[in-house]
Amino acid sequence: MTKRVAIFTLGCKTNQYESEAMAGLFRREGYKQVTFDEKADVYIINTCTVTHLGDRKSRQMIRRAVKKNPGAIVAVTGCYAQTSPGEVLEIPGVDLVIGTRDRDRIVELVEEAEKSPVPVNAVRDIMSQRLFEDMSILDYENRTRAFVKIQEGCSNFCTYCIIPYARGPLRSRSPDKVLDEVKRLVEEGFKEIVLTGIHIGAYGAGLEEKTDLADLVVRISLTPGVKRLRLGSVEPLDITPRLIEAVAGIRTVCRHLHIPLQSGDDYILNRMNRHYNTFEFSRLVGAIRSQVPDIAITTDIIVGFPGETAERFENTYEFVKETAFSKTHVFKYSPRKGTPAAGYPEQVPAEDKDARCKRLIALDRENQKNFARQFLGRSMEVLFEQPAGEEEELWEGLTDNYIRVLVKSSEDLKGQFADVRIVKLKGTNLLGKMKI
Repeated sequence: MTKRVAIFTLGCKTNQYESEAMAGLFRREGYKQVTFDEKADVYIINTCTVTHLGDRKSRQMIRRAVKKNPGAIVAVTGCYAQTSPGEVLEIPGVDLVIGTRDRDRIVELVEEAEKSPVPVNAVRDIMSQRLFEDMSILDYENRTRAFVKIQEGCSNFCTYCIIPYARGPLRSRSPDKVLDEVKRLVEEGFKEIVLTGIHIGAYGAGLEEKTDLADLVVRISLTPGVKRLRLGSVEPLDITPRLIEAVAGIRTVCRHLHIPLQSGDDYILNRMNRHYNTFEFSRLVGAIRSQVPDIAITTDIIVGFPGETAERFENTYEFVKETAFSKTHVFKYSPRKGTPAAGYPEQVPAEDKDARCKRLIALDRENQKNFARQFLGRSMEVLFEQPAGEEEELWEGLTDNYIRVLVKSSEDLKGQFADVRIVKLKGTNLLGKMKI
């Protein structure tokens, strides 16, 4: 009888990539993948620990799996499993805890846990890991966008962040392995490749050959058949003149950079251990925009970091307004045990965090509209992903500079490029008409 496996993923794009890779390993061994709401023989929960909410959601999903089929093997992996294996093992029904290494052995470890009379703790020290764990995605169901993991680990040690302890030191995937996966994905029909990792701007660390992210971008762009190449999050200090030149000068590289700011106040940036100030960040954004017209610059902001007074929050608000990001992801600060900031004085009350979040989210909505409004009346190339679901025959897709466009069409547009004339703003999205 064919065994069934279900996987639930919390957190970042890197986690999503790793879940896809693990799913492929199970399918290769004859397992049938089912949804997490179905009864399965094996449940994999790929956890997140960036915030307390991530921890809580992870525990909720573990308990849901145990309740769905008490006889199933429940395996827990990811960042929460790596940093708190003891907490995970205390949850009744957990059979296996893996962490953030050895996922290439996931099927073997699950089958070992099936035979074990007690829960198995397979978590190993991540700080001693020096090699990139090479797991390619064996097959995708979606045929529009594919993620390629190029790097693992982080050594920045921002004072609020648990991720260096969950992911370990910097390790890079060999360029040849990256290019091999890109070639395979292009041959399988993918139109857009997205480079992902924990700290992709540090690409090259740990490799014998001297290389960096700009080199890799150039090499991938020369791969026959690559239509679009999009970069994941890149730290401000990692954006080199050569990387800006690649975004500006290579047609296939998307005009979109996600550059985490985290705060628009210099005192808070210093307290976060971010190693740049708002003047330097602003100068970087100006240099990018001067070389790459119409580029989307998106960012992250943490609200309510310890010591963020009302005045310091206003500095952040005004900086976000002046910089006019095309999208801002707003997060409330969450103390993480084991990080320096968790013990800082001047913790911000929850009600102040809530109020500040609402203000920044409202500002972000206006910034998104203002960015999208620039393209009214213009023609843009859109890669369509799926039906929009709002109305019959309405499709949605993305421009290379990360604007969502909706178009009416009776044709199946999934995975297709099309030139679209932009006619209207709808919320933060654009409505367009197919060019004939």
